[in-house]
This record gives sequence, C-alpha cells and structure tokens, in this order.
Amino acid sequence: MNGSMITIESHDGKSFGGYLALPPLGRGPGLIVIQEIWGVNAHIRAVADQYALDGYVVLAPDIFWRQESGVDLAYDETGTQKAYQLMQGLNGPDAVADLVTSAGALRQRSEVSGKVGVVGFCMGGRLAYHLAATGVVDTAVCYYGGGIQNHLELAGSISVPILFHYAALDNHIPPAAVTAVQAAFEGHSNANFHVYEGAEHGFNCWGRPMYQQKTAALARGRTLQWLSSHLS
Repeated sequence: MNGSMITIESHDGKSFGGYLALPPLGRGPGLIVIQEIWGVNAHIRAVADQYALDGYVVLAPDIFWRQESGVDLAYDETGTQKAYQLMQGLNGPDAVADLVTSAGALRQRSEVSGKVGVVGFCMGGRLAYHLAATGVVDTAVCYYGGGIQNHLELAGSISVPILFHYAALDNHIPPAAVTAVQAAFEGHSNANFHVYEGAEHGFNCWGRPMYQQKTAALARGRTLQWLSSHLS
C-alpha cells in the first residue's frame, strides 16, 4: 500500500501526525478513520489500507498526540491498561477540534477528488458522531461508539447521513443505550441503525478475541455501500 505518516498543523499552532493511505489510482473521495483506544496501531493502519484499496484517500489522525505522540499499542494487558489511561485523559473538545482540522487538511489535499466522510471505531465511533455534529464531513459511520448515549443533545445538530453499527452482546454499551440513541434519531431520515445479533463489542478488530468475521464482513459491506452512496 501507498501509506505514510504525514504532519497536520493544529488549530493552536502545533502539529500532530496522521497515517495517510492513498488509493491505487492516487485520487478519490476523502475518508477519516478514527482509531480505537490503542492508537494508530497496525490494525488501524490496515483498516485505512483496506479503505484506500476501495478507492478512498484515507487519513487516520493521531488522537492521543496531546498526551503522547505516535501511540501504537498491542492488545495485551500492558497495552490495554495504557490505552484506558490515555482514553481517560483525553480532552474531548481538543480531540474534536483536532478532527475538524484533520478533515479540513484532508479536504485540501490534491488527491481528494470529492467529498469527505468519517468512520470511527469504539472511542472513535463516539468521536465520529461528534465530528458529524460539526458539519465538516459529508457522512459518518459509527462502529459501537461508546458514550454516544450521553451526548444525545447533539443529535439535532447532525444533518449529514449517519450510520450506526452496534453489537447486541456489547458489554460496554447496554441495549438501553442503543435504544436511547435510536429514539434520539426517530423520524430523522438521515440516520440508519444496524444491531448485530450474537456479536460483541469490537467485532471488527481481527486482533482481538471478540472478532467475528461474518459480522465484520457484513458491517463492512454495509459501510462501503453507505460511503458509495454519500461520498460519490
């Protein structure tokens, strides 16, 4: 893959990194991929590469750079412990501001030939929801975004098409939370929900025990169809 780390100028005069993956033909719509709590690690870079092979110019920004740059953690006990510490120390408004900057930087790149969307996983799913509320992206996809149910006041601000993937057996996001998010978007034609029976939180990540190939493939197919419809 044609992937490399790039530098992004922040809104407050600093800079941070991001993994940029280019499609085979070099140009295409833009797509922000927002990491899980383990950083822009090998899995997230591979996810970015996947979407680049589908024709998107993909940018996975470093969300934790204000605490520690270049976080790349394994899914073992040590990595997971540090990942949770970083997540707990994350400043939400700063993270959203950095994502707004990232979306703007991606949109300005010569390789981007059209609209810009976002796909986020876990913590990244919640941040994708927040980014959609700013209006700087043209569509959003939220994979098992933990904590969205605590920010339902933003639902009315989201006018772009938004897709939610949830796991029925998610031990981080209870069914009541999913129901609350669905209720907040009731009557909104721009929102679509999929809840996957028998799947657990993190079902898309092949580096973790809860990975479920069938569900991941189904959700990815639906995501690609969604992006194709809204980023063309």
